[in-house]
Amino acid sequence: MAKNLKQLTALLSDATILGRLDQTIESVAHDSRKVVPGTLFFCLSGVHVDGHDFIVEAVRRGAVAVVVERDVADVADDTITIIKVEDTRVAMQVIVPCFFEYPGHKLRMIGVTGTNGKTTTTYLIRDILRKAGHKVGLIGTIQTLIDNRALPIKNTTPDVIELQSTLAEMLNSGMAYVIMEASSHALALNRVAGCEFDVGIFTNMTQDHLDFHQTFENYIDAKAELFRGLNKPTNMKTGKTAVINFDDSAGTIMAQNAACPVISYAVKNAGSLTADNVNVRETGSSFQVKGPFGTMELRLAITGMFNVYNVLAAVGAALAEGVNPEVIKQALENFTSVPGRFELVQAGQPFTVIVDYAHTPDGLENVLKTAKQFAQGRIIVVFGCGGDRDRTKRPIMGKLAVQYADIVLATSDNPRSEDPEKILTDVEVGIKAALCADKSGKRYGHETYQILQDKTIDFDDRQVAREVIKEMSKNG
Repeated sequence: MAKNLKQLTALLSDATILGRLDQTIESVAHDSRKVVPGTLFFCLSGVHVDGHDFIVEAVRRGAVAVVVERDVADVADDTITIIKVEDTRVAMQVIVPCFFEYPGHKLRMIGVTGTNGKTTTTYLIRDILRKAGHKVGLIGTIQTLIDNRALPIKNTTPDVIELQSTLAEMLNSGMAYVIMEASSHALALNRVAGCEFDVGIFTNMTQDHLDFHQTFENYIDAKAELFRGLNKPTNMKTGKTAVINFDDSAGTIMAQNAACPVISYAVKNAGSLTADNVNVRETGSSFQVKGPFGTMELRLAITGMFNVYNVLAAVGAALAEGVNPEVIKQALENFTSVPGRFELVQAGQPFTVIVDYAHTPDGLENVLKTAKQFAQGRIIVVFGCGGDRDRTKRPIMGKLAVQYADIVLATSDNPRSEDPEKILTDVEVGIKAALCADKSGKRYGHETYQILQDKTIDFDDRQVAREVIKEMSKNG
């Protein structure tokens, strides 16, 4: 995948170049630790780290050219080419897809955006497309999948170098489709540069990430970027479709940004696809999907109204890609679960244990609402709020926990650089306000353990639940 430096720099309209252009570029990187001989190194200016400070290290490791935003002539020599631009991040987004030969223009790409439901929706679509005979890659919160091969992932949507490298690997491995969670951060920061989406899916919009976007309007606009991307005049592929939740008020905005056919879905309102006769149980659900094909009767192993919406989104994407409704039905009825998404933990206990990685007020409320539909005894909720993230949602989640549960345990959940006690204090504001209004004698408590600022501790909620159940069994 080697490229001539002259070919790559020709893509930049604002570059000032000092040095040779006949260099062969064997690799690209913005982390000096990942530099190998023949690397083009991008000096990104971040909040905590400035890549310009690592040029010497990058050159020592074998970088032959560096892209910079400021004068660094003092580090130049006859073997190093300096490429000065206004914005190194933008330059990287232009050059990197070309270096990897634009895999995002060759794969059929389905992007899923929204506050909640992205992960489950991508897994549902993956199963449907595989049932239809396609080789499928998946990029999301939990992991990256190249067919059945799993790779770890750091961000919901990786940075442009990691993403384009992964897409190239998927293309070379024979994947026909890639289904990807498109986070608001990735869309706003254009980490998806070089990706040409063929189907864009909008799940829903509730409060999250206001620490980054500042306003809810900015958050919506970032999500809408996925649908604006379906209309770009530079797109190489045809057959674009937007699949949009019309029960969500932001759905109209997404549709307005998509100058392509729209498949709408809804439960409460009118839509191209709707769900009727919904029956949600502890161990599954059943309902009818009504659409242009007629009526599809579904009996599923997943439960919750939120999953009814996820299924409708997946059906819409599959129809957009020409999958036969009978194949869609078979795949959905064989679908079991997604790790950590309303996942039942069964270890022989006489009560129900559910693990869900809900991290927003809406996500937590959806889980507790569903549990309340079939709970015959008390509901005990254990939850936490992550550090260095939107603080305004913490008291809201505390209030919701009290509203739906009988016992609330607020715990630590990836505090990162924040003091866990301060995070819990924010949560406690909502808990106390709800308890004052409730008057039913509900209890709450908290504990502070798990991930600290300087290290990550392995922690699996499902495994902890199994261990607790086992210990309870021993003690009678």
